[in-house]
Amino acid sequence: EVAGKPFDEASKEGVLKLLKYVGGTNDKGVGMGMTNITALPAEDGSLQQKVKVSLRIPSQFQVNPPCPSDESIKIEERQGMTIYSTQFGGYAKEMDYVNYAAKLKSALGSEAAYRKDFYFCNGYDPPMKPYGRRNEVWFVKE
Repeated sequence: EVAGKPFDEASKEGVLKLLKYVGGTNDKGVGMGMTNITALPAEDGSLQQKVKVSLRIPSQFQVNPPCPSDESIKIEERQGMTIYSTQFGGYAKEMDYVNYAAKLKSALGSEAAYRKDFYFCNGYDPPMKPYGRRNEVWFVKE
């Protein structure tokens, strides 16, 4: 978690820490590759007070994940979830996530039941990939 910084700055800081972890800065010195990185906006719906940056640990490491060398990185187990999602391209910034979250909310209308206190902002590509980038906004179904 990174608190007290704007969303774009906080998510970048969190991503860099996780990249070190999956790159081998852990107690086993093992590189795990990269899946996706998810920034969890603040619980009050803003994207600037507290950002939680996370990634899915690859399947072969989930039973016994390497312990991070950085004490600010925590391993958590999450239950499965059903999500509503929308996808977009480009280098995603805070306003892109906010705009696509609003579009998804509008598309779902008032009938869909989903968590309103947070949503996930996902980026799947390394910064050096200039084209064909994939980003998503997820709402968790209730």
